[in-house]
Amino acid sequence: MAVLDVEVITKDTIKPSSPTPDHLRRYNLSFIDQITPQIFMPLVLFYPRDSNAHLNNIDCQDNIKTSLSKALTLFYPMAGRVKDNSHVDCNDEGVHYVEAKTNCNLSEFLEDPNLVELNKFLPYELDDVNEVALAVQVTSFSCGGIVIGLVFAHKVSDASSFFSFLNTWSALACGSNDITNPRFESAMIFPPEKFPSYSPSRGIAKNKIVLKRFVFDSSAISALRAKYSTNNTSIEYPRPTRVEALSAFIFDHFLAATGADADTNKVCTLFHIANLRTRMDPPLSNNFFGNMSLSTGSVISRKTGDGFHDIVIPMRDSIRKADIDYVKSFREDGASLRFMSENAERLKKGEVVSLAFTSLCRFPIYEINLGWGKPIWAGSVRLLYTNLVTFFDTKSGNGIEAWINLDEKDMAKLEVDKELLAYVSSNKVSVM
Repeated sequence: MAVLDVEVITKDTIKPSSPTPDHLRRYNLSFIDQITPQIFMPLVLFYPRDSNAHLNNIDCQDNIKTSLSKALTLFYPMAGRVKDNSHVDCNDEGVHYVEAKTNCNLSEFLEDPNLVELNKFLPYELDDVNEVALAVQVTSFSCGGIVIGLVFAHKVSDASSFFSFLNTWSALACGSNDITNPRFESAMIFPPEKFPSYSPSRGIAKNKIVLKRFVFDSSAISALRAKYSTNNTSIEYPRPTRVEALSAFIFDHFLAATGADADTNKVCTLFHIANLRTRMDPPLSNNFFGNMSLSTGSVISRKTGDGFHDIVIPMRDSIRKADIDYVKSFREDGASLRFMSENAERLKKGEVVSLAFTSLCRFPIYEINLGWGKPIWAGSVRLLYTNLVTFFDTKSGNGIEAWINLDEKDMAKLEVDKELLAYVSSNKVSVM
């Protein structure tokens, strides 16, 4: 298709429908918030024109803004401004909101999505760091479909909190009162520090990062689960989960692409994000707002050539350690922070090869109805860091989309890996 042209029509600010009370004006960041990079995280949601909708496009756009305003009253930090890595000033300044239009049909774009173009659907670049906690862009296709591009400040919210916000926004847009109020207590659970000892960088030169999307259908996932299973009946879960199996498979082929599988001097590390809410004692509900997830790292041995014991078991073990004591170790002895800093330094020197995974599987992405029906497709954009993988559920069929950000040289090798490609399905997005 021709180069996608996106034209901004209007820019607006959406404020909470009710003012935030004075005693809630300061939302303190937690320790985990403080050590989280000050970057935007993206989500793009594609909606076809709903022929059964009782509202026209203009009314639907008004409904999106009205329901957003109501949602911001409940999630008031999202309408505030991030200050000095210490707190959010919940001053109701509002959400940056953009309306735009593009020159093509939605079905044409989804025939073979050009991932490079997806950034045009976002209201900010991911490294356009400012104090805004949330920004929204609604872009209309010539056929009447839309794409909603969202960026949220990672320093304020993790994926779980952001989807809690989206669920509330969706419910309000559909006229439902079935909503759960968020709990803003993360700074009580993970008290902040005055001077965080770890400040991660904001990524590398974007022109060196290539994003590719690999789709694995349910049969491919089943085959990979079998491939990375063990016959050892003494192990509690001898068959890996979908995410474990696909992580192990991609990591295997990433090592081959980078040449690390043949270099015994290189240290190979695998990272996964663990949601701490479910790992607390007692477990916390998902309506606890803020960054309550941490990266867990494992050093991967390649001694046996057995994917289950070499990759799956260390990955599981590192995630199991993610609990309140794990967070305390970050704060009190700094061991985990030193590991991350040293790992980053050794990565620059080429001594370490790392791949980090974030799974958005099981999040209700395809249930987000903002008055336009449910999305036909959802995804991300090119991120600011290399060696990052994000998993999304496919819309149907229990498959997984792997969005992989790599250095251009590594991606050039990975994307022609014949064994990997044997498991990959078509990148075409079904519009049915």
